[in-house]
Amino acid sequence: MNIQLAQLMRAMINYDSGDVPRIQHFVKVHDFAATIGISENLDEETQLILEAAAILHDIGIHLAEVKYGNCNGKAQEELGPNEARKLLTEVGGFTEAQTERICWLIGHHHTYDNVKTADHRILLEADFLVNSFEDNLDVKGIMAFRKRVFRSTYAIDILDKMWKIEKA
Repeated sequence: MNIQLAQLMRAMINYDSGDVPRIQHFVKVHDFAATIGISENLDEETQLILEAAAILHDIGIHLAEVKYGNCNGKAQEELGPNEARKLLTEVGGFTEAQTERICWLIGHHHTYDNVKTADHRILLEADFLVNSFEDNLDVKGIMAFRKRVFRSTYAIDILDKMWKIEKA
């Protein structure tokens, strides 16, 4: 992890101060996203954007709870990008193009249709790897999501090994 991402991680931990489950969640999503991105040979710029988006992906939760009384995915997508932009600016060092792409990913991290880019797909895969455990999903739901979204060889391998899914 480079210094810029370490500073962003620290800022996000501060942002979620006292909320242990959410801090644990984004750290795990980041680690899976980083590992999958490296394994999929993402270029350095895309890898940086992916990792930053993974750290910040759920930043809209607190605002969604205040504004809507819940933290559903669409509310997070709506409210997360502007909040992420503030934190990215505070940390500094991200270009305008990087910031916009990170915010786009945050605004689509619960959008599973029409996934066209590796950074978007890997963010979805990493988030699901963590959510499948944290939300105690059943095997049928895991298999359906695997078939619908997972494309990265390494992400599929992680999911299969986590849940002891036998290859068909």
